[in-house]
Amino acid sequence: MPDTALIEPDVLERVLSSALAGGGDMAEVFAEDAVTAGAMLDDRKIEELSSGRSRGAGIRVVDGETTGFAHTADLSEAGLLAAARAAAAVARQGDGGVRTVALEPLAAHGRGDRTPPDRVDKGRKLELLTRADDAARSAGGAIGQVMVGCGDSRRRVLIANSEGLFAQDDQIRTRFNVTCVANGDTGMQTGYESLARTEGYEIFERHRVEDLARVAATRALTKLSARPAPSGEVPIVLAGGSGGILFHEACGHGLEADHIVKNASVYTGRVGEAVASPLVTLVDDGTVLGEWGNFAVDDEGHEPARNVLIENGVLTDYMWDWLRARKEGRTSSGNGRRQSYQHLPMVRMTNTYLLAGQEDPDEIIAQTPSGVYVKKLGGGQVNTATGDFVFGTTEAYLIENGRITEPLRDANLIGNGPEVLRRIDAVATDFDMTPGTCGKDGQSVPVGCGQATLRITGVTLGGTA
Repeated sequence: MPDTALIEPDVLERVLSSALAGGGDMAEVFAEDAVTAGAMLDDRKIEELSSGRSRGAGIRVVDGETTGFAHTADLSEAGLLAAARAAAAVARQGDGGVRTVALEPLAAHGRGDRTPPDRVDKGRKLELLTRADDAARSAGGAIGQVMVGCGDSRRRVLIANSEGLFAQDDQIRTRFNVTCVANGDTGMQTGYESLARTEGYEIFERHRVEDLARVAATRALTKLSARPAPSGEVPIVLAGGSGGILFHEACGHGLEADHIVKNASVYTGRVGEAVASPLVTLVDDGTVLGEWGNFAVDDEGHEPARNVLIENGVLTDYMWDWLRARKEGRTSSGNGRRQSYQHLPMVRMTNTYLLAGQEDPDEIIAQTPSGVYVKKLGGGQVNTATGDFVFGTTEAYLIENGRITEPLRDANLIGNGPEVLRRIDAVATDFDMTPGTCGKDGQSVPVGCGQATLRITGVTLGGTA
């Protein structure tokens, strides 16, 4: 993939001027060239070896409260001008005329110390899959099925708008995941583990795929002796890194400004209020190098920031994209994101996490007479208007007399985001993060979630006992 600009500056200036010829407040061009590749080993056979490319541009014209949007796979000047006219037709108001657009010098981003995945030999990728498969199967004879997958992408983006912004980024991501199925008297049990970083294949110089495979296999094997989870409200201890997704869903979405301006969040109008335990400081930070939600510029061309949303329990701010920030007379917080050039940007999280505390993680468990230790959370969902959520556990254990004892079968955590934030009474030092994919309004983007081991005094567990 060439390292030159996707579209020449003089072409961009003409396209933006054309987009505003009929009036409007702002015009924007978002161009993208993305290459993806993936491979999957299932039952020791290569079941998937895929690659793809997406290349095109989306053009947005904003006029007052109206937004016009059009996208095209044709990056020629003629194709871009046609898309600009289509977007302007939707947003057109005013008396017409020509607006001259002058772009600032290109702000190019992208780290040069990464190995682009398209330069990695397919044989090396297949070797990683085989090594992980062998390690998973060697963990125990009860492992009956192993699925190993890897994927990578390189996404070059260019953003220019009529306010003079002109930025470019080169984003590289690599992921690796292992799923194991164990067979026993209780039926089939599944274990899963993954690694995902905004890096190239140099990540495998620091992370061994065999370690990931053994974690996934052990998780499946442990569940063979698991007992049904109890039902009712119990204290929950979330292991470091495992529960960040809960706070991403349970309160993160409610702090996105599009929900706030629509009065569709329990946090609307509450800046300055205590909304959580004093032990809670919640941050959204797209600048954390290597994490899954890291980038140099967001999909509106703005640099990411470390945005403190809740500080010592007090709500301090929301997350903003350009459109919502403009209405409030403020600047974007670097949270304007989109799935591809075919989508409009919206307010999205990046890397969202709770800051570490000062407790020892083992002491938090020892000081919990009874409860459930959740080592790994699965997926979940939340109602942003109420804060109510449901999450699945994929690895959990009983806590009895301050000790972790029997493994539990998968169950659901059911609760309310604001209430859970108030019930956190201990936070440890062992901060860690996990990667994830966030879905919103039909769009998916990579995000990171994190927290240290912490205790929630009471959450409803939907078990089967």
